[in-house]
Formats: sequence, C-alpha cells, structure tokens
Amino acid sequence: MIELSDIARTYTRPSGEPLRALSGVSLRIERGEFVAVVGSSGSGKSTLMNVLGLLDPPSEGHYRLDGQEVGALSLDAQARLRNKKIGFVFQAFHLLPRASALENVELPLLYSDRPSIDGLGRRALESVGLADRLDHRPAQLSGGQQQRVAIARALVNDPDVLLADEPTGNLDARSAREVMALLQTLNAAGRTIVLVTHDAALAAECGRVARIEEGRIVADERQARRRAATGEEQ
Repeated sequence: MIELSDIARTYTRPSGEPLRALSGVSLRIERGEFVAVVGSSGSGKSTLMNVLGLLDPPSEGHYRLDGQEVGALSLDAQARLRNKKIGFVFQAFHLLPRASALENVELPLLYSDRPSIDGLGRRALESVGLADRLDHRPAQLSGGQQQRVAIARALVNDPDVLLADEPTGNLDARSAREVMALLQTLNAAGRTIVLVTHDAALAAECGRVARIEEGRIVADERQARRRAATGEEQ
C-alpha cells in the first residue's frame, strides 16, 4: 500500500542553513496494517506524516502509494490522489466552529469526483456512533465527540489509508480509550492506519511499531513478534 525508499526531507532555516528532518527513510506498509510511528518531539515523525499524506514533498527518494509513483504526479494530481486515498485525523480536531457536525464531515466531499455524495456524511457520522449529533456544533460536543466527528470527516470519502497524528493528545483518558477502540475497529474492518504518537502505551495497542529518531527509522517491530519473544499470549 505504501512504499518509501530512501526518503529525505531537508528544510532551509531562516539563516540559510539546511535542516535535515528525514534521512534515508525506507518503510513498507501493507494494506490493512495498523502501524504506530513513535518518536520524541523533533524526531521527524510529523514530517514523515506530512510526506505520507502528500502534504510535503520529499527532497530525495521515492514514494509509491498503492503502486503509483507520487513524485511523477503534478500537484493537482497529487491533490486528487490525496482526497481519494487518504484521510487525516489531527490532535487539534480542526473543526469549523460555526458548522454542524454534519457540515464539518461533508467538507471533503466538496472536492470529490463521486457521482453522488447524498447521505455519505450522515453514514460516516453513524459509523462513529454520532447519529444523534448531526446538527450539533463543536462547542456542543465533548472532546471525544469532536474527535469522532473528525474521524468521520476523514472517512467520508472512504479512503484506503487513515493518517492519525496524535489523535488522543487533547483527550482525557476515557475519551482516548474510546477513540483508540474506534481506530482498532476500523482497522479490523480492513482500513490501513498509520498513527503518529509519542505515547508508548498507545503504540503498544497497534499491530506494528516503527520508531524514529533524528529523522531515521531505528526500529520496526510487529507486535505479535514482541509478545512471542516475551512469552506473552498472542
């Protein structure tokens, strides 16, 4: 589903000095995997997420998404691919405060080339357990409910990949568990999910953990192998 080969990303500081945020990153993610990318602040995990989401082009290397070489596409073609294939969930929700839950969820459909979009927003909200909150504005919802609206928005175009950047970072413990359970349910139904987090406990609930330090992948383990190695039940 996702193939990164020797990806590097270099920025230029205001002083003119180069800042290398990613260096030689190679990563292959199969369809249906649930992968946590773990790293401390400044490790490069958010830059990696931006590259995966076609928000930030790599300076070097190759990125293939569902068999397509991303670097060979125009910016417009990349935008269409992003809208069709990728859904985003962010720590800060990014909901429009004056719009209802349904209106927020339907926003990505404005750029969709689907022949019919009737009912898609409603069904997306139903899938995250918010069928009774269609007309509520963000201020009328709890933090956990707002994040579920954001997840519904990410799902409304039925993307192949869900990218979640610290999705529980602004939530209390109970809401965080509910959101994580929802992501696990989506993955069990076949959705490919990449979750960026600094929380080792949260990452442990994913099927695979890739650790990034100073812009490089330094470890990549499937959880079943870790449990087998420690003698725990798989």
